[in-house]
Amino acid sequence: MNIQTAAAALRANVGRVIVGKDEIINLAFVALLCEGHLLLEDVPGIGKTTLAKALAKSLDATFRRIQFTPDLLPSDLTGLAIYNQKTQDFEFRPGPVLTQILLADEINRATPRTQSALLEAMQERQITVDGSTMRLPRPFFVIATQNPVELEGTFPLPEAQVDRFFMRIQLGYPSADEENAILKRFERAEPLEELQPVIENATLLEMQRAAQTIRVEDSLREYIVSIARATRSHNAIELGASPRGTLYLYHAAQAYAATQGRDYVLPDDIKYLAPYVLTHRLILGAQTRLRGRTTQDIVQEIVQAVPAPVEKP
Repeated sequence: MNIQTAAAALRANVGRVIVGKDEIINLAFVALLCEGHLLLEDVPGIGKTTLAKALAKSLDATFRRIQFTPDLLPSDLTGLAIYNQKTQDFEFRPGPVLTQILLADEINRATPRTQSALLEAMQERQITVDGSTMRLPRPFFVIATQNPVELEGTFPLPEAQVDRFFMRIQLGYPSADEENAILKRFERAEPLEELQPVIENATLLEMQRAAQTIRVEDSLREYIVSIARATRSHNAIELGASPRGTLYLYHAAQAYAATQGRDYVLPDDIKYLAPYVLTHRLILGAQTRLRGRTTQDIVQEIVQAVPAPVEKP
């Protein structure tokens, strides 16, 4: 199974549950191919958790879900050592983070201390408990859902953790036709319960390696760097994209090209992906926020302003 075929199979399978979101499903697969993590942000009831569950069910991988709440402790994520009176020794009880697909539901309802417990796992693919370090299985994919910070009972994610998410995606409300289709589809049955894996674990690991071989011309590499650097010098932005963001945009373009059946990256791939990879890494200045401008607006402006490379005749 090549990457384009796998992407089509995943869209079809998840599309049995999530209506009209093929583009979102494909972006999630791009993040998975790059061994990145996905942040789904939108208002409650849009289908963030359902999408995450459908993605997990479509992959032949272990899956755990944890509901983030204000009283959640870091040890509730990583696990802890418990004294066993029978053996008179401490035994490690693993937490839900020791899995391949982790759904961190409503991640910004937990306190910053607990949110930060995911930092090491997301970046280093390992956890440290009582001085002992344990490697996490591969693939390790965090799908976090987040409600807008304006809602009650939410805590903004620390900048260091936000930067570790490969992409931030907003689902948006369905159209009238899509909402009607949702009512019909969920009228009697629960399609999520019937989903079967369509991508095997070993196949996924092979595709992750294959995505890294997609060709990126020198001019396109310079184009990616120019876009990232433009976010750091823009007068509306207080904090621009990190080098990690530059690297993620590079790998995202490779994986996206592979899902389209190409072995090379186009400038349009980079333009399309930049808002998903960069917007959540930027911090706007106070005056910019007062004017009602968003990071999405600024990134689109930068992408239009930075000259894209053209093929020489």
